[in-house]
Amino acid sequence: MTQEKALALLKSGRNIFLTGSAGTGKTYVLNQFTQHLKDANINVAITASTGIAATHIKGSTIHSWSGIGIKQLLTGKDLRNLKKKKYLREQFDKVKVLIIDEISMLHRDQLNSINQVLTYCKENNDAFGGVQIVLCGDFFQLPPIGKYGERSSDKFSFMSTAWQNANFNICYLTKQFRQNDNVLVDVLEDIRCGSVTQKSIDALKNAANTTFESGIEPTKLYTHNEDVDFINNTHLADLPGKSRFFKAKTSGDKALITVLKNTVLTQNDMPLRIGAKVMFVKNNVEKGYINGTLGEIIKYSSVGIPVVKTLDNEKITASPEEWSIDDEKGNTLASYKQIPLRLAWAITVHKSQGMTLDAAELDLGRTFERGQGYVALSRLRDINRLRLLNFNSVSLMVDGLAMKADKRFQVLASELDESTSLEELKIESKVFIRASRGRVLTKIVHK
Repeated sequence: MTQEKALALLKSGRNIFLTGSAGTGKTYVLNQFTQHLKDANINVAITASTGIAATHIKGSTIHSWSGIGIKQLLTGKDLRNLKKKKYLREQFDKVKVLIIDEISMLHRDQLNSINQVLTYCKENNDAFGGVQIVLCGDFFQLPPIGKYGERSSDKFSFMSTAWQNANFNICYLTKQFRQNDNVLVDVLEDIRCGSVTQKSIDALKNAANTTFESGIEPTKLYTHNEDVDFINNTHLADLPGKSRFFKAKTSGDKALITVLKNTVLTQNDMPLRIGAKVMFVKNNVEKGYINGTLGEIIKYSSVGIPVVKTLDNEKITASPEEWSIDDEKGNTLASYKQIPLRLAWAITVHKSQGMTLDAAELDLGRTFERGQGYVALSRLRDINRLRLLNFNSVSLMVDGLAMKADKRFQVLASELDESTSLEELKIESKVFIRASRGRVLTKIVHK
């Protein structure tokens, strides 16, 4: 399905699951949709299953927004207590669209609980209390954290009662925008299909010998935090000169500030030195960087801001950026301002999810979770920018149930694509805007 058709379906007011392989532009389509809702003055809650993903979309975690917190299952008492909270009642009354990004990491029981909360608090027995629900993600990415011994069918959200009742329209994006190398695309597709060919295995083995052009030092991806911290701290200490520390500035609700501090990929008091290998951790296309752009600090500006030379030899002044959590009207509830950089000699696979890396050195020899290898490999555009030191059998595996579901999603998306037209969806969009008491735009544009 094209991005244009997926966006039109999103605007129609239908419940949607937006999916596709890494690099097909899911986040781009989601951003276009949220801008449309804001233009139409339709109340939207933008959430994600993890704090890191939430900061990428300037939203909050679904656990915080819904009030379920860390609970998997809710009792009748829990529901009554949530309904007593004025701020929750008010936001549930207003919300017309609920977006949950990185749905692969949301547990089945939690999606059921979110459905319970909305139907109970809105006193509406329709799925999710009648709110348009938009889920976005790829079930080949990192899975939910479950209890020891839980089966995949006990964890994945598409196995929930809430999912079945919501009657999701499946929008499966197919065009690749991140990978421009057929070899890497073929490897990733092999992993998704659960049958890695000898050709792909040979390509990965050959990647152990990759050499990089002069001046390019790849980001190292590991599956464990202790490996990453050790490498970054060691390399920084080896550089000449003293570190300059950049302190974050915060404002707003203290609890939400804590959420931002725990999820933004910079540091609260960040040490940097000339020669430090860094990575931009925010998207700012106008300034010439995206989340994952690599470079090296070559100097400081006249006001003491780091100047980064990227792998493309562009020199970018890394002025402070703002991460924020906004309410449904766009008002900032909490903000976090910091230099948009992090040390980038190494990073965990978990924290790399959602990034596009220019060059990487991977060690997947200690991979312990199905999907980790796929996430790591799919961060890259080109296999010629990959050095793969090691990989084990788990790193080339994806969950069997996820694979079976994905095949079904593709079939459903194809059927949906053939049975709908942009003109019909344009009419549905206007109907949905009026039903949501929004502002019908003079021209509905499907990008």
